[in-house]
Amino acid sequence: MGSTGTASAREVLSRFRDPLLAKAIVERIHEYAEAIDEQLLFMHVCGSHEWSMTHYGIRSLLPSSVEVRAGPGCPVCITPASDIDAMVDLALEGKSILTYGDMSRARGTKGSLLDARAEGGDVRLVYSVHDAVTKARREPDREFVFFAVGFDTTAPPTAYEVLKGIPRNLSLMVSYRYMPPIAGAVLRSSLLGVDGVINPGHSSTITGMKPYYRYFLETMKPQVFCGFEPIDLLLGILMLLRQIRDGKPMLENEYTRSVTWEGNTVAQESMERVFELGDGYLRGVAVVPECGFMLNERYKDIDACTRYSLRRRDTREEFVAGARCGEVILGLCDPPECPLYMKECTPSTPKGPTMVSQEGTCKIWADHGLINSICRL
Repeated sequence: MGSTGTASAREVLSRFRDPLLAKAIVERIHEYAEAIDEQLLFMHVCGSHEWSMTHYGIRSLLPSSVEVRAGPGCPVCITPASDIDAMVDLALEGKSILTYGDMSRARGTKGSLLDARAEGGDVRLVYSVHDAVTKARREPDREFVFFAVGFDTTAPPTAYEVLKGIPRNLSLMVSYRYMPPIAGAVLRSSLLGVDGVINPGHSSTITGMKPYYRYFLETMKPQVFCGFEPIDLLLGILMLLRQIRDGKPMLENEYTRSVTWEGNTVAQESMERVFELGDGYLRGVAVVPECGFMLNERYKDIDACTRYSLRRRDTREEFVAGARCGEVILGLCDPPECPLYMKECTPSTPKGPTMVSQEGTCKIWADHGLINSICRL
């Protein structure tokens, strides 16, 4: 992956808050990579990490032997098309669907929720689950469904609202995914063949480091929990290289100002009281065990799947013909390698979820003007 076009290394470093510190870290990265003398592939699983990697041109500062790719860390991108289809059907049947802006534009096999609104469906944008609860309370005679998508960071507020008690005219379509098993699947994958993983900061603030330990014991591959500032990412890459150079893989925490071993135990307790974990399908990727949040038996009455007899298909789904969205989500190709990228599929005319979401790799690359694969500096 490239990221900065014809910019010089000095120009790239000038984007950092502390260019001298960034330069020192980059020099150490090159030193470690030279000592290792192998081709290395790292992967992050967070849309915010991809934004920082691209915006600050971090890839252009790395040695040619070190590659960092974006994995399945965009919540809108991995939401199953069948879940979107179910929400479209309910909107056209007269239910009021509450969802986030990016999610409203993601297309299933029957179009997007915005398409459904254009056909007369009641689709409303919200900023939080609390916003959804407020809207439902204001109109007690309407049936509302909140399309609950995201990772560990957005699941706790929903659990909290459920525990407080949501109005009877509101149900939940739960499409949350639990990040530790996703990172574990990335580490185990022979297809991806990663040498280390940069774990997401926001999600790990909730879960803590502990749930990732089982995947470390299974794979013995380096993992670093990393923040979102460009210096954070440079340090995270340096930590992975140091572990490999020293032959001492571990769980290492760069994001100490937010992530702890135990995580946010209050948020975890709320989630455990409301949800249980089962198989979760990541669109274009795979079914990952213990990855999908589901409402437990106590709260089945507010589950939209139960209330409206929805059937979910946890099987591989097609994207738009000719698109390579699944490979982009998996980090197997760069956006410009997709024949639709910045042709039929643009930020204003998105065909796939990776071009819809602010955390989608295609959208991030497009917003930064990356049309062609760009050579490293």
